[in-house]
Amino acid sequence: MSQSTKSQGVKTYRGSCHCGAVRFEAELDLSQGASRCNCSICTKVGGTGMVVKPDAFRLLSGAEHLGEYRVGASPNSRSFCRHCGVHVFGKGDVPQLGGAFASVNVNCLDGVELSTLKVGYWDGRHDNWQAGMREQPWPNLPA
Repeated sequence: MSQSTKSQGVKTYRGSCHCGAVRFEAELDLSQGASRCNCSICTKVGGTGMVVKPDAFRLLSGAEHLGEYRVGASPNSRSFCRHCGVHVFGKGDVPQLGGAFASVNVNCLDGVELSTLKVGYWDGRHDNWQAGMREQPWPNLPA
């Protein structure tokens, strides 16, 4: 597994897009679980992520291969490989989630058994961030 030990469960994991053009590393504590969101873009992409502070994420290579997608004037964006199309990570700022963040698509991590990760669910479709994460998915139909 591509990781090195940090403190209290935090390890450095490496990952990439499908074709390998974009490579990154992130300091994550997988025991904290990952999350999914029911907003329109998260539902369509189907990613499962972990949110970290921006300094816990490092793009190692492939910046020139990245495309960026954002909904309207949102401060939040998703970066994807322009060759294979995989959404690798996102960045943004949501005050209700602690401000500036990077979101790593855990499906892109090397050597991680995804079936062992606990997954929580956010209600982003209704901007219901204050409700927090829960164990069951939120409805994904518009209110």
